[in-house]
Amino acid sequence: MDLYSVAPVAALLQAASAAITTFSSALAPLSGASSTALVIVLVTLLLRAALVPVGRAQVRAEFVRRRLAPKLRELQRRYRTDPELLSRRTAELYAAEKASPLAGCLPTLLQAPIVSTVYALFVLASINGHPNPLLAQELGGVPLGTSFLAFLGTTPVFWPGLMLFGALLTVIALTAGLSRRLAARYASPVVPTAQPAASRLAAILSWLPFLTLVFASVVPLAATLYLTVSTAWTLLERGILYRAFAATGPGS
Repeated sequence: MDLYSVAPVAALLQAASAAITTFSSALAPLSGASSTALVIVLVTLLLRAALVPVGRAQVRAEFVRRRLAPKLRELQRRYRTDPELLSRRTAELYAAEKASPLAGCLPTLLQAPIVSTVYALFVLASINGHPNPLLAQELGGVPLGTSFLAFLGTTPVFWPGLMLFGALLTVIALTAGLSRRLAARYASPVVPTAQPAASRLAAILSWLPFLTLVFASVVPLAATLYLTVSTAWTLLERGILYRAFAATGPGS
């Protein structure tokens, strides 16, 4: 079953396509052939600005977990033979602090529909039974519907396009590395620290930002552009929030 052919989804994609086309036409006198790419950048910035409160709650939750680490270790020690009671006591502790252990997932979950929509808009030949006009849009001479891997298969080599993809993927790689270092500096301790499995899991999860780099190389250029702007925003936002909470505490 093609999810994109389901009536509500197709109608949503058609509305999104029409909105992007309209704003792109309005910006064309200023940005020319890159107007659609500019719309994607602006939409990304607006979305991330709207998610600032969610990002703040996420960082606050990380600092709360860091502060609660000794209490969580004590709960683990006290109720290690009763997982159900341990889970209940842990939930009560988080509730008392008005924090959620799942807060870190919210930004990713909230952005997932946006990334999926951008992906669909630049890979589908038709949307809701109509030809997809967005496939003809370009950035730096590269169609926004072309992925980096697909671009590598084209001949002859289009060097401006290769430099464009290289610049975007380099930004994502740099932000992933800096984000990992930033998280390591301010990360909550693993609880309980005595469990090797928990420590190994934390080490593996610390490399997750680099999965964005892999994902960005296989999605259309439009989605790669979205991911580049979004990851750069995340790094800047986290840097500001980490320093703010480190100076004033999570209760601020």
